[in-house]
Amino acid sequence: MQVIGFNFTKIKVERNSGPLHPSTINTNIEFVDMAQENISLLKDQDAIKIVFRFSVIYNEASQKKEVKQGEALFEGIIMIATPRGQGKELVKGWKKKDLASEFQLPLFNLILRKCTPKALDLEDQVGLPTHIPLPHLSPKNEENGK
Repeated sequence: MQVIGFNFTKIKVERNSGPLHPSTINTNIEFVDMAQENISLLKDQDAIKIVFRFSVIYNEASQKKEVKQGEALFEGIIMIATPRGQGKELVKGWKKKDLASEFQLPLFNLILRKCTPKALDLEDQVGLPTHIPLPHLSPKNEENGK
């Protein structure tokens, strides 16, 4: 599998008004659609168009219901090239909700690598806490020499 294209089609970040006290931050990656494409430049390969959605949802549990306090949403398209015949099997497996991990893991990692830096910047701009912990420095402990 070779990635031949990655584009965002939608980026949305919002924070609801009022005090922010998220009790849960949920991230999700979803493949919305997958289809074989005809690209004349690919001689002995199949082209697959994958539509994805990456979301970070901030919820607060209050009085037995969850209240959404904010959201970061990214949608986009990934184009991949696979050996001839493998693309058809990939699309067929996706329709049966059975995507091989040899394809799923690299695609998830690609989506995380492209979306996470943008999400961190946009979360900061609208006043949402970061969905992953950022590295920080702490003072040296004099007792242990650490």
